[in-house]
Amino acid sequence: RPSVEHLKVFGCVGYVKTVKPNLRKLDDRGTRMVFIGYEQGSKAYRMYDPVSRRVCVSRDVVFDEAAMWPWRDPEVTQTRGEEDFTVEFFSTPLGGNRVPDVVVEHGGARETKTAPSPLATPDAAPVWSPVTSSSPAGVEFCTPPSDASIESDGAPPHFRTVNNVLATTTPVLDFDYDDECLIAEQEPFSFKEAEKEQCWMKAMEEEMSSIEGNNTWFLCELPSDHRAIGLKWVYKIKRSADGEILKYKARLVAKGYVQQQGIDYEEVFAPVARMETVRLLVALAAHEGWQIHHMDVKSAFLNGELEEDVYVVQPPGFAVEHKENKVLKLKKALYGLKQAPRAWYAKLDSTLANLDFVRSATENAENAVYTRGEGNARLMVGVYVDDLIITGALGTEIAKFKEQMRSMFSMSDLGLLSYYLGMEVKQTEEGITMSQAGYAGRILEKAGMQGCNPCQVPMDARLKLKKGVEDCIDATQFRSIIGSLRYLVNTRPDLSYSVGYVSRYMENPGAEHWAAMKHILRYVAGSLNIGLKFRKGEEKFPRLVGYSDSDMAGDVDDRKSTTGVLFKLGENLITWQSQKQKIVALSSCEAEYIAATTAACQGIWLARLLGELQMKKPCCAILKVDNKSAINLCKNPVLHDRSKHIDTRYHFIRERVEKKEIEVEYTSSTEQLADILTKPLGKVRFLELRGKMGLHPV
Repeated sequence: RPSVEHLKVFGCVGYVKTVKPNLRKLDDRGTRMVFIGYEQGSKAYRMYDPVSRRVCVSRDVVFDEAAMWPWRDPEVTQTRGEEDFTVEFFSTPLGGNRVPDVVVEHGGARETKTAPSPLATPDAAPVWSPVTSSSPAGVEFCTPPSDASIESDGAPPHFRTVNNVLATTTPVLDFDYDDECLIAEQEPFSFKEAEKEQCWMKAMEEEMSSIEGNNTWFLCELPSDHRAIGLKWVYKIKRSADGEILKYKARLVAKGYVQQQGIDYEEVFAPVARMETVRLLVALAAHEGWQIHHMDVKSAFLNGELEEDVYVVQPPGFAVEHKENKVLKLKKALYGLKQAPRAWYAKLDSTLANLDFVRSATENAENAVYTRGEGNARLMVGVYVDDLIITGALGTEIAKFKEQMRSMFSMSDLGLLSYYLGMEVKQTEEGITMSQAGYAGRILEKAGMQGCNPCQVPMDARLKLKKGVEDCIDATQFRSIIGSLRYLVNTRPDLSYSVGYVSRYMENPGAEHWAAMKHILRYVAGSLNIGLKFRKGEEKFPRLVGYSDSDMAGDVDDRKSTTGVLFKLGENLITWQSQKQKIVALSSCEAEYIAATTAACQGIWLARLLGELQMKKPCCAILKVDNKSAINLCKNPVLHDRSKHIDTRYHFIRERVEKKEIEVEYTSSTEQLADILTKPLGKVRFLELRGKMGLHPV
C-alpha cells in the first residue's frame, strides 16, 4: 500500500531546523514557517517564512497540522516597514492524478519507487509558476545544507530569488511577454534555468567552443583507482561602470571543493599584484606622462597545464550522445580546480620570460610585476590573474607586446585602461584619476541610503564607540555593508580610519554602531564624485616620502592606539594604512615609535620595488614623524625606564635607520598628513588633509 506519511496539510505551520555552526545554548532550534509544497526530485518540504519573506527547502521540519499562520494579525505579518510582496500562483494541469511514491524497506535501507498509473502518463510533479510579482527580488529562496550534502561537497547554502526558483513548464495564458527581456537580467542558478534563455545558451556554447578549441580534455573510461570530479555551470552578467549589460558569461567550473590535497593537487598559491603595486604603476605612469593599456586573457585558466591526473564528469547539457557514462581526463586546468590559478600563473610566467621580461626578483617585493627593456624602450606589466596593465614610454613597444600576446593566447585588447577591478580610471594630459563612484552608488542602494542627507565628514569628531551593547541589530547586513566600504577604501583614503574604526564592532553591532555606519554612508553620498588624482611631475626620479602618526589609547575598550601610515611618490599618494596597534602603548612616544616601525616596513618594501621599476639602486625613503621623542628612539639605541620594555620587533626601525634605508625627519602636527588616519577630525581640518592627499572632484 502506498505510503502517505509525507503528505501534509497545505498552509499548516511547521518548525524548520535552524542550521548554524555555532548555535548557542539558549538559541532557538527551529524557525516557525508555513508549508507551501514539496521540493521536486527530493523528499524535502518547501516552507515559506512570512517574517523574512524567504522560501526555504528543508527535510528537517516538525509539523503542527492543526495550527495555521495568523495572517490577519498585522503585527505578525507586516515586516520591513510598509513594503508588501504578493505572488499569485497557478497549478500546471496534470494528465491525471498524481501517484504517490512507494517506500520499500529492505533490511533497514529505504528505497523509493513510483507506483504504476492506470491513467495516461502524467507530468513528473506539479510545478508552480509566478504570474505577477510586485517585487521580483523581494522573496529569497534558501536551501540549508543537509548532512549528506555537507559530507559530499561542503557547499554553503545558496540563495535565489523566487522568480528563479519557480520554473514554468507550460505556456501561461494572458502573460505579458513584453517584459520577457527582464528575465535575462537575472543570473540563473542552474543549467535547467539557463537553458530556457537563448542568451545563456549562446554563452554556454561559446564557453564549450573555447574549451574544446584549447584541447583541454579527452574522453576516456574512469580508472578504478580514481574518482571523477563534478562540473557545474556558473552564470555572470558583466556590466559596465554605469551598470549596463556588456555580455552574458557562462563559465564551466569544476567542483574543486571535493578535491583532496596530495591526491588531486599539491600546490595552489599564485601571486597577484597588490593594490599598492597597481597604484605605484599608475603613479609612475602619471608622473612620466605615459599611457596605461589594458588587456584581458580569455578563459585564462584553461591555458594552465596540469601535472596531476584529474578526471571530471561530462558537462551538464553537453554530454556526448551514447557515451554518457564516460568521463573526461583533463590535460589543462579548468576553473574551480584548486591548482588552476597556480597552473595559469606558471604558464603566464614562462611565456613572459620567453618574451625577455624579468619578474620582480627583490626578496619579498612583488612577483606579479614584470619589466623589459631599458631607457625609453622600458615596458612594465602588472598581472592580476587574467588582467594585464601595460605602461611604458613608447607606444610602439606596447603595440609590439600586444601582438606577441595575441599570438600566444586568445586576448581581449581593452585599449587605454578605463575600468579595472571595479575602479574607474580616467587618463588625461594632466594626469590619471582613479575613482569608484559607480561602486559607491551601489553600496548606497544596497544599504537603502539613496537620497539621504549628505554630510561633509565621515565621523563625528567626538564619537567614541564601545563593545558589549544590548540593542543588537542584524549583524549580517552590517558586516556586508562594512565589507563593501572596505573595498571602497582602495581609492578613498579619507574613509580609511572611519571604516576601520566601525569594523571593530562587526561581531556584535548595536544601534550606535549602525548609526556610525550610516553617517559614513551619508558622507559617501555627499562625495560620490571624489577621486584620487595622480599628477604629472617634473622630477626625473621622484622621492618616496612617508608620514606616520598615532593617537593615544583611542580605543575605549582595550586602550590600544591607532597607527596611521601613508606614502607618496612625489606628489602622488600610493599607499595608506589605518590599523589598531597590537599592544597597549604606555606613552605617546611609544605609540608613535610603534607607528614609525610599521611605516618603515612599508617604506622599505616600496623603495625596493620602485628601484626595480626605475632600474636603479633603491633610494632611501623619507619618513616624517611629529613626535621628537619617537624620532630620538629611532636614531639612538637609548635604554631607560620608559623604553626598556618595548618589544624587540619594534626596534627594527633603528637598524634600518642605521643602514640608511630609511631617513626619519620631524614634521609639525599641522603638516602631518597621517593625522587623518588616526582619529576623527573636524570639518576644516578633515577637508584640508583630504585635499593634500590628492583627493579631488573628478
